[in-house]
Amino acid sequence: MNRSGLGLLWSRLSRGMSRAGPEPRPPGKRWLVAGLGNYRLQGTRHSVGMAVLNQLAKHLNVADQWKRQRQCCADVAIARLGEAELMYQLAAEDIYLVHDELDKPLGKLAMKLGGSASGHNGVRSCINCLNSNVMPRLRVGIGRPTHPGAVEQYVLDRFTAAEQERLPPLLEQATEVLLSHIRQRSLAGTACTSPS
Repeated sequence: MNRSGLGLLWSRLSRGMSRAGPEPRPPGKRWLVAGLGNYRLQGTRHSVGMAVLNQLAKHLNVADQWKRQRQCCADVAIARLGEAELMYQLAAEDIYLVHDELDKPLGKLAMKLGGSASGHNGVRSCINCLNSNVMPRLRVGIGRPTHPGAVEQYVLDRFTAAEQERLPPLLEQATEVLLSHIRQRSLAGTACTSPS
């Protein structure tokens, strides 16, 4: 969700999204970046989307500005990026989802422009709530466990010490991918395109 210009609103979603009433809109494009995860599972593979948002908030100097927003079951921080900002009451294509991706190795990032949830329950919940599947998504690779039956536990486990060493540059890279994509879309209008 964004306010005016290319400012960004970061939302760490733990569950559910509501259609809150409209807020006054300053001039400029608004974007929302939602990091999927679970507050009780901070530091786990499942909550890597929230970790990316924390890094993004640090990058934009708003890490100390998170505020609880009960209407959307989220903590929210608002930042500016040139003329854009992230806010509430956006079209689904203006909402970025950041989430863990089992089918990509740890460290691999991919922007997906809409489509199905591909088995991700948090994405499915967003699609159902927004009644749309057009949201751009930054998929953050967490890898897949070697044993197929261990997926649920693997996702809910904390990153290993070796994986934790790889997280800071990954989170910074994810931040840059998001900002690049948002800048590109802000300059070109609202059309969803892959970053060059």
